[in-house]
Amino acid sequence: MANVDTALKEAMTIEGSIGVALVDYNSGMALGTLGGTKDFDLNVAAAGNTDVVRAKMRTMEMLNLGADIDDILITLRHQYHLIRPVQSRSGKGLFIYLALDRSRANLAMARHQLSRVESDLEV
Repeated sequence: MANVDTALKEAMTIEGSIGVALVDYNSGMALGTLGGTKDFDLNVAAAGNTDVVRAKMRTMEMLNLGADIDDILITLRHQYHLIRPVQSRSGKGLFIYLALDRSRANLAMARHQLSRVESDLEV
């Protein structure tokens, strides 16, 4: 099991990583961040992506899908943004947000590695 700092460091080893955050989607607050750039504020991105997660959770509930979200992918011209809800009981209400440089990232591998980071996370 990995703590928050270890999980964030592990996520940053994923090829193409720009930044990663562990976010509480009830409050929109980042519990931890690593990476980012002067032009890419992870706290702003974390808060904004909270709305994405909330909307998808609401939609799934209204549709009575009865399934968990594995991940949400947002594809931009130069980046991939991966959002992965934490499934463990201790991590309910949290998600991992990972921004990737599209020219350097292998999306399938990044999803696989982020899944492993999420499953090892102990909050």
